[in-house]
Amino acid sequence: MAKAHLGQRERGHVPRGDWRKAMSDNVAYALLVYTGLQIFLTMGAIKDLAKGSLLPYLSLIVLVALIIPACRRYEKRWEHLDDAQAADPALRPIYRRDQFVLWLIALGLPFALTALFMGIERLA
Repeated sequence: MAKAHLGQRERGHVPRGDWRKAMSDNVAYALLVYTGLQIFLTMGAIKDLAKGSLLPYLSLIVLVALIIPACRRYEKRWEHLDDAQAADPALRPIYRRDQFVLWLIALGLPFALTALFMGIERLA
């Protein structure tokens, strides 16, 4: 039994058997993490800025106008696969690269946006 469990982690293993579903799940979780970080970082930044700041509105516009469509495009890159391709272990490096970039954006962009908006607000 332990050997079977270890075998699932072997190189080339497709998460849950389908790259399409795995990327779709990653996109959904990344959007949740991004949104949570954006809310907490923005709310923390608002406390430091003058009342009437445009920071929350700019953050929301970025979320809706840029991030959601970008994540959707990322997900669509994997939707076109047929069933055989969706289970092809040869796609693992491409999947991992896309997964890394997705999570880099989801975790890094809220910090970058908050810093940018705070810098703009302080200059104004």
